[in-house]
Amino acid sequence: MLTAAVSLALTAAGVAVAGLRAYRRRFLSATRWFAVALLPLGLYLTGLFPVARTIGDELADWATKLVLDPRVWSGIVLLGVSAGLLAATRWAGRRGAVAGGSGSRPAAAGPAPAGPAVAPAAGTPAAGPAPKYAEEPARAERGRAAKEGKPGKAGKSDSGLDEFADIEEILRRRGL
Repeated sequence: MLTAAVSLALTAAGVAVAGLRAYRRRFLSATRWFAVALLPLGLYLTGLFPVARTIGDELADWATKLVLDPRVWSGIVLLGVSAGLLAATRWAGRRGAVAGGSGSRPAAAGPAPAGPAVAPAAGTPAAGPAPKYAEEPARAERGRAAKEGKPGKAGKSDSGLDEFADIEEILRRRGL
């Protein structure tokens, strides 16, 4: 009976606050207050207050055992060790420290790539033979021809790498 009275009082107080918020034209806040105000009466009418009391009692008993029972502390230590081992194996697996048997890739992954998927940083030696740029002699010839006032030779067809060669030259000058 006391639970019903407290639930009804809390709901009435919440509806009153929601009405004041609506009177001040704060409709979003009023809707939130109204939604929260309906919770106590809804919990009472559905019979969830006894369930909440049971859950509260069980949590209180667990907390008491947590402080006083060494068996609970050993369980917490075991849970911590388990979580630590799972995290460590996941970390090691991502770093590639754990070999997958013979060290070969799975068959579904296909053959391993011949070289790195990204270009090495500027100034870093490449793993394979050094690339030969056909554009550099042509660019140097165009530069000499421009200084002399002569038109440069057409040379080989432009493959669109002149912009990259210019960027590479700027990076080389700056030591990057």
